[in-house]
Amino acid sequence: MPADSLSIIIPAKNEAGSLRLLLPEIRRLLPAAEVIVINDGSTDSTNEVCNKLGAKMIEHPYSMGNGAAVKSGARAARGDILVFMDGDDQHDPNDIPRLLEKLEEGYDMVVGARSWRSQAGALRALANSAYNKLASWMTGRIVDDLTSGFRAVKADKFRRFLYLLPNGFSYPTTITMTFFRSAYPIAYIPIKAAKRNGTSNISLLKDGIRFFVIILKIGALFSPMRLFLPVSLLFFLIGLSYYSYTFFMYGRLTIMSALLFIASMLTFLIGIVSEQVSALHYRGMDSDRDRTP
Repeated sequence: MPADSLSIIIPAKNEAGSLRLLLPEIRRLLPAAEVIVINDGSTDSTNEVCNKLGAKMIEHPYSMGNGAAVKSGARAARGDILVFMDGDDQHDPNDIPRLLEKLEEGYDMVVGARSWRSQAGALRALANSAYNKLASWMTGRIVDDLTSGFRAVKADKFRRFLYLLPNGFSYPTTITMTFFRSAYPIAYIPIKAAKRNGTSNISLLKDGIRFFVIILKIGALFSPMRLFLPVSLLFFLIGLSYYSYTFFMYGRLTIMSALLFIASMLTFLIGIVSEQVSALHYRGMDSDRDRTP
């Protein structure tokens, strides 16, 4: 893969110290690659560091979020391949060639999957493991690291889903699940993430709930029956169990049993309608295959 077809996109908010080390290392490994740093409302010397080290700068007038920075970088990038990595020194630039090698095997996106020891604490590791299992069930594919921000992806396919990406920290969640649902193959390679420099901007409780909600939203949008069918079946089984109990004990059908059966039917019908709505996202996608938005 020619290095000049590669764009490395680094969202940064007050990461001047890390960028002083990261940018020269990227230049050493991939001298011809386009390096874009998105300054997301930093108040430190991020601007000066990037200008001094020759990185292309995109400045947000105020902090718009990690996902917004990723979208700004993807729109400005000239490369056919985009590599996203954090600016806090967690991701090792030496892993970039490994991502690119795997991408050349025919995948549309390759994600650096963190080991258990690379997670920021046992509680966050448990939470990420739960997200991975839930996402695997929703997509029907094994998801090794749903929230990893270190990934290489084909630019044309990534840009097709920019409108779906949130402005916050959960863009990896959304893009992973949309690629799976769109039948764009994804691969994972193991990486070891270093301890970040500075203080994390992610709240485990607040952002954890947000990740969970986004998984359900994306599942409902792209794999509706995987969400609605089990819920419908649950209502039906509860209603059937309650009806069996009241029929054998009292010889009658109760209002509660009827409501549960109705809820089961309505949930199933909502799932069918959602499947039809989901299909609208793919209208015209084949005809746009060779066109970059």
